[in-house]
Amino acid sequence: MNLTVKIALFSGFAICCLSACSPKIGNPPAAGFNATASDTRALAVADAVMKAMGGRKAWDETRCIYWNFFGSRTLMWDKKAGMCRIEWLKRPLKVIVNLNDGSGKVMLDGMEQTHPDSLAKYLDLGKKVWINDAYWLFMPFKLKDSGVTLKYLGESTTEQGASADLLQLTFAGVGVTPDNKYHVWVDKKSHLVTQWAYFEKFSDEKPRIVTPWADYQRHGKILLSGDRGKERAPISQIRVMEMPPEGVFERF
Repeated sequence: MNLTVKIALFSGFAICCLSACSPKIGNPPAAGFNATASDTRALAVADAVMKAMGGRKAWDETRCIYWNFFGSRTLMWDKKAGMCRIEWLKRPLKVIVNLNDGSGKVMLDGMEQTHPDSLAKYLDLGKKVWINDAYWLFMPFKLKDSGVTLKYLGESTTEQGASADLLQLTFAGVGVTPDNKYHVWVDKKSHLVTQWAYFEKFSDEKPRIVTPWADYQRHGKILLSGDRGKERAPISQIRVMEMPPEGVFERF
């Protein structure tokens, strides 16, 4: 999985989730969201998505989430503490990373790493993996992130033939790949994201990736979708917890 695909957009996600996002307004944008250049219709669709997914209050109060990313690795993310534990399933690597300051622990080939270079390398990898893997699961909650400009492109249909509102997300001053562009299809009846497309550059006419968002299930107080089409294994074993298991971010 290309780790750069979601990095630009998810940088704003990190800022919002690792700071105190106020739930007092219905669905306030993250600091730095380009509300001035965004369409009123697009903002209304984004707010409808948040409501359909369980609501902003439910998202802000969701504490700890575990998931299996396409059979490649598992992640345990404590949103409140800004901690993530990642265990690769196809290589002997485990990482516990503090998403606020980049500190953490690394176990490689059954040995805990202590050399500064090794720690820096794998902790940086861990944060990039979290950026990528979490965006594949939580994108519908992040339509009004820092650096995002949101445009309404009109009515469209998904590859499955369903009627949808089509949004475009572009970025400025965030992440390492700010030239990315995304199209997001929002079902007109359910107000859930049902498809997305990733464009490596804003000027690209054809996307690199188009996948469905299907099989929404309730986890805790929010809805999450794990089905990204037949070409990929599902995002599975999704669990929402009120508290992380004891010691999960302290020891392997």
